[in-house]
Parts: sequence; C-alpha cells; structure tokens
Amino acid sequence: MESKKLAAKLADLILQKKGQDIIIMDLRKLTNVTDFFVICTASSDTQVKAIADFLKEETAKIDETPWHKEGYSNLKWVLMDYVNVVVHIFLEDARKFYNLEGLWADAAVKKVSDED
Repeated sequence: MESKKLAAKLADLILQKKGQDIIIMDLRKLTNVTDFFVICTASSDTQVKAIADFLKEETAKIDETPWHKEGYSNLKWVLMDYVNVVVHIFLEDARKFYNLEGLWADAAVKKVSDED
C-alpha cells in the first residue's frame, strides 16, 4: 500500500480505538528514513496496548505488518515501524517529554479527528 494511504488507514484505525490528538506528519521532504509519522495519545497504558494490538491485527488483514515494534514492556510509548510509516502511541506525559512534533517542526502536519 502506498505510504500516504497507509498513514491515513493507520490514523483511522487509531480513531476506532479512541486515540486522541492524532496527527500525520509528512517527512518525505525532510528525511529518507521514513515517509510519515502517525502520532497519537492514549489515556492509559491499557489503551496504548489496545491501540497497538488493534493496529497489528487490522493491518495483517491487508498484508501490512510492522517490521519492528518497541515499547510493549512499559507501554508509555509504543513505536510500530511499517518502514515507510512509523506509528507512535504515547501516554500524554511521554508525548510531551519526547516532543516529536517539535523535533520535526518543519514537517507538514495533518490533524485527524472524527470530523474528517
């Protein structure tokens, strides 16, 4: 699946699990490491795990599986690397601390919500 469509699909799946403050950051003009970040906040470690598990299950149905996963041991920040799209699922304090939006401030950002 094309990376932009995959990023949108992942954001939609996060919405289905009530992820908050979802954004898609377009990094294509800034790095060749990945095309997009999909970033969201979860309200608890249980929700972090639920979102990550749901993404893994649902993307397997469309033959997309994460190449790498990190953060399942503490559930404050789970990273799921789909190569061209990297998903970051944060607890609120961790998201503020790591400040990926600030580090990649030159990226084009699209906010994703139920109203879209």
